[in-house]
Amino acid sequence: MFTPTTKLRRAAAAAVMSAAVVGLGAGAANAAGWPPLQEGAYLYSGPNGSGAVTEVDLRDVGTCHNLAEPAASIQIASGSTSVVLYSGSGCTATWPWASGTLAQTNLPWAMQSYRVVMQ
Repeated sequence: MFTPTTKLRRAAAAAVMSAAVVGLGAGAANAAGWPPLQEGAYLYSGPNGSGAVTEVDLRDVGTCHNLAEPAASIQIASGSTSVVLYSGSGCTATWPWASGTLAQTNLPWAMQSYRVVMQ
């Protein structure tokens, strides 16, 4: 059963997603070659959303996942979760990189592992 708070959160998330899609369309020069934005999180082995894709389970919060192929880019559209990426396996790195809840970007270096976190 949905409570008024749940309905409000879903409506707010839908509004953010709509605004994000419109905003990304306005910046088409930066998004050239990227797969269409969709809800969820996706890691790509190549730049600009190319190469092998790993779909991230945004419900699996806190679990460390090692990647079969290092990630070079990320696309995420989520209302409440983000992805923290690590250059080492086992979620180890000197400087982890966090995505935020809306991102479509090339990563600063090859990432070997990740975990989902709540915002």
